[in-house]
Amino acid sequence: MTETDKMLATVADGIGTMTFNNPERHNAVSLEMWEAAGSILENFASDPAVRVVVLTGAGGKAFVSGADISKFEDERASQAAYERYNAAVDRASTLLSDHPKPTIAKIRGWCLGGGVGLATCCDLRIASDNSRFAVPAAKLGLGYAYKGLKKIVDLVGPAYAKEILYTARQFTAAEALGMGLVNRVVATDDLDAYVQDYAVTIAANAPLTVAAAKVAVGEAVKPDAERDLARCEAMVNACFASQDYVEGRRAFMEKRKPDFQGR
Repeated sequence: MTETDKMLATVADGIGTMTFNNPERHNAVSLEMWEAAGSILENFASDPAVRVVVLTGAGGKAFVSGADISKFEDERASQAAYERYNAAVDRASTLLSDHPKPTIAKIRGWCLGGGVGLATCCDLRIASDNSRFAVPAAKLGLGYAYKGLKKIVDLVGPAYAKEILYTARQFTAAEALGMGLVNRVVATDDLDAYVQDYAVTIAANAPLTVAAAKVAVGEAVKPDAERDLARCEAMVNACFASQDYVEGRRAFMEKRKPDFQGR
């Protein structure tokens, strides 16, 4: 399924892939792309065939290089246009952060500004060894919203977050790995196969168990008073009451791979 020619969506082998398809501008994101991304993420959330979501960029040179500045005169010139743009960004980012399925950012090449923001909204980030990261807001005079900034702080801690934001410089994939900005760095030629295998592995696991783990981890990083422990407990109980729990036990005893159905 395709939302626009700048945003592509496919589903195969339990994996929903959303591709930022603006390679001539290093996958810089315009308003229409942000709006389409929100629709794609909603579709993936409601599609039982999708067990894992992968974000990637077209063209081989960039994941996402940030906002499409060439569109600013049209898309962010007035207060109304600015508010519409920000609403689309916030909607897509929130849908990604709160997505019920595991999410993976497959990062090759440039990952700049809003690209870093998108990557930090994902559960996991796997980068090629030729990737480069930067949040260049300080070189453009832009303000960086708290919501996105906090995700960077949550991943790398305050000291590295300050380094990223104060210097606005580019970081190598190795530096990003050392800071905790990405989970894995692999050879450029191996990235597609590695992420595919990674996603297939997750997709083959019990969906209810994975979903319960995602919610529990999300609650664990909240302040004590804000944690919804009842929801965590209910999701764990749903796992034990599921047919997948029966299937998992039987498969183990029969020495075969389980066939989980998510119910």
